[in-house]
Amino acid sequence: MMMAIIIGALLGLWIGGPLGLLIGGGLGYWLVQRLRKSMLGKLAGVQAQFLESTFAVMGCLCKADGRVSEDELEASRKLWDRLRLGETQRAKARADFTRGKSADFDLDAELAKVRQIVGSQPALRQVFLQVQLAAIAADGQLHPAEQEMLMRVMRGLGCSEAEIAQIEAMLRGGPEAAGDSGPSLEDAYQVLGVSAEASDAEIKKAYRRLMSENHPDKLAAKGMPESMREVAKERTSEIGNAYERIRKARATA
Repeated sequence: MMMAIIIGALLGLWIGGPLGLLIGGGLGYWLVQRLRKSMLGKLAGVQAQFLESTFAVMGCLCKADGRVSEDELEASRKLWDRLRLGETQRAKARADFTRGKSADFDLDAELAKVRQIVGSQPALRQVFLQVQLAAIAADGQLHPAEQEMLMRVMRGLGCSEAEIAQIEAMLRGGPEAAGDSGPSLEDAYQVLGVSAEASDAEIKKAYRRLMSENHPDKLAAKGMPESMREVAKERTSEIGNAYERIRKARATA
């Protein structure tokens, strides 16, 4: 912002002398504020779309086996609590969830909206998918129709097989499943996206890269709703737990 003001002031000084200096600086400041408001407005729109699509796709996935179980409904309600949605936001989330359950819901069109937001950013894409997986796994089983629909969603978002394995490993090693033991060693390697044969340096590099990519501030700036910050924090915790599991296993080997 300061650079734009300085440039405007210097141009004003060159064109109109001292008075031009003041006018140019003021004009530079005004332009910066307009640009900032435009960018913030665009980001807010992207974040709103991300949240809307999250619940719509969730409704579609939960209905994939022909019915939405009470456990799946409860999982969606718990997510609203975790996201600290207000009454108006909850009403919108329920409406989006119901829209996703409808027979005429266009899943491919909805996924295209999400893909436009996440682009080639695997961390943001995985936040979206982690929420979906948690919802359909709430009843303790994954129906074949749900699995088929989930694969369609992942393909629609451009996921690689490695990403799919990484997301599933994170779920298995998450706070609800891990208990005191943490993730298995095999899952820990998958969470970091490295093989068991990777060197210590490669593992540390993968860990640092993932922690940077999944930082909540970075994800929010790329379109993740602020209300999903806690979900992002859980992801960084899972990455950290996986790294510690590998580090300790190698230290005692």
